[in-house]
Amino acid sequence: MRLTKHHGLGNDFLVYLTDEEPTEVSALARRICDRRTGIGADGLIVGLPGINGSDLVMVLHNADGSFAEMSGNGIRCLAQAHAMANQTGAASFEIDTGGGRRHVEIDGDGPEAQITVSMGLVGAGPGVHDEIANEVGHSMSATADLGNPHLVLVVEDCSTVDMSDLGSRYEAFYPDGINVEVISLSRGESDKLDMVVWERGVGVSQACGTGAIAAAVRANQWNLVRDDVHVQMPGGSVRVLVGEEPILVGPAEYVGAIEVSV
Repeated sequence: MRLTKHHGLGNDFLVYLTDEEPTEVSALARRICDRRTGIGADGLIVGLPGINGSDLVMVLHNADGSFAEMSGNGIRCLAQAHAMANQTGAASFEIDTGGGRRHVEIDGDGPEAQITVSMGLVGAGPGVHDEIANEVGHSMSATADLGNPHLVLVVEDCSTVDMSDLGSRYEAFYPDGINVEVISLSRGESDKLDMVVWERGVGVSQACGTGAIAAAVRANQWNLVRDDVHVQMPGGSVRVLVGEEPILVGPAEYVGAIEVSV
């Protein structure tokens, strides 16, 4: 099995382009994503041939083996893997995910690429749990759904938040888990947000593409930021264009190729 490894702002994925999904892919993801006994990654993406007019089907499992409907960083990594494998140059793709079909544009098929993704409609999400609402008090908080669930919280300085503690505690209130984004205004600027993230099935992460969308959309609704906003995370920055179907613009970088025995 030939895998390629890519990352989007430090959020790293193993990508397997194949005509048929491997058996027991959840167990495979747990094994090869383990950073001590495997290769190490935040998730395994299987890229399958497109159906009904799409170019690719994206099947994502987190490092713990759980299925994830969508990843904004992951879909950029898959697009790069597909572009490099097929030497597409600058191109656009339609990629089916567990959260719906996404339109993706890539600026080239090299080891570093800039990729634009139409992220689809943003839903309301499961709602802020009563225990969380009581704890955060008057702080702004909301959920969002981008094919995967998100909880967005506003604090004065997100860099001071212990996300290992807060993320794991807040996720436990949701039976299906949830991604947790804590945001703060970047030096009071209306076109920048700072964000730290807890990813469902992963833990504290360097970056989260769908989380950046959730954060920017909710912050825009709260009149904290404009429609064009840069979201700064520990791994780097992405650009979000807020609209009915928000746009995510960010990088993907190729790390290398790996042969794995199944």
